[in-house]
Amino acid sequence: MSMKYIKKIPTATEIMEEMPLPNHIKEIKKNRDMEIRKVFENKSDKFLLIIGPCSADNEDSVCEYIGKLAEVQEKVKDSIIIVPRIYTNKPRTTGEGYKGMAHQPDINKEPDLDAGLKAIRKLHLKALSEYHMPAADEMLYPENYTYLSDLLSYHAVGARSVENQQHRFTVSGIDMPVGMKNPTGGDLTVMLNSIKAAQIEHTFIYGGFQVETSGNSLAHAVLRGAVDSYGRNIPNYHYEDLIHVAKEYEKQQLLNPSIIIDTNHANSMKHYEEQPRIAREVLMSRKYDSLLKKMIKGFMIESYLVQGKQDVGCGTYGKSITDGCLGWESTERLIYSIAENL
Repeated sequence: MSMKYIKKIPTATEIMEEMPLPNHIKEIKKNRDMEIRKVFENKSDKFLLIIGPCSADNEDSVCEYIGKLAEVQEKVKDSIIIVPRIYTNKPRTTGEGYKGMAHQPDINKEPDLDAGLKAIRKLHLKALSEYHMPAADEMLYPENYTYLSDLLSYHAVGARSVENQQHRFTVSGIDMPVGMKNPTGGDLTVMLNSIKAAQIEHTFIYGGFQVETSGNSLAHAVLRGAVDSYGRNIPNYHYEDLIHVAKEYEKQQLLNPSIIIDTNHANSMKHYEEQPRIAREVLMSRKYDSLLKKMIKGFMIESYLVQGKQDVGCGTYGKSITDGCLGWESTERLIYSIAENL
């Protein structure tokens, strides 16, 4: 037999009972969720910033970073809603390398998914309880969502997962905004089809049950650029790209048409320092065209305490061990610049 069973993993219910969300925080999260929801329903003109490390690798540094975000949030609250990125699952193109805190809660030790699931809930719970900013995470494994379902305010389906049926079906049963990224090859039809699939009802198997969903009207597009078959980057944040997506959205008559721009990944060619320039260009396009102003709801930005990236084991506190990120000083300047140019 090629698959070896190691140990049984606790259920989401068991871990949630062990680490419950306090009642007073539930009310804070409910209000924040409503505020975010209004942006996607076009009932609020606030701008979203889904911002934070490429991957959440250390509880202390992530929480220190979110504490800094919370201070800035208070200063820009009239125009911007900040949603911290606490990405605890890291997709790997070849399956090699660091797979995120859910897989490896201690980067110096072997993978332990039991401890990992508890660690990611502890991190999200701490960030929400201490800073009152419910976060975003990526749905790399659809069933892992249940371990954080009461803590998150935003979810993303990545470029490698967006064509997967189980991801689309699962999103259709989630009552929160979920960003569907364009695939790594850049086919926007795949992304739009995934949004359509997520917005309608489905019956399928989930967690050992037959389940029925009612559709997620807040599923929307995330443009992250692409790479063609020759390895060349194809950015999709330029004005012509945005207009094309906006018109396709209208043509398909999808609910709550919304676009989030990922300023890193293939849009920046993984040159993290280009993110402020990309944000400026998108804001100019948004000001220029009324349709784009209505449909572009925010940015995904990768940033951390220390700029750049490092190899696993190098040990620089608050520096990414996956994709390169903006440092805090650049991040703070960028947030204020965005607020001034909406």
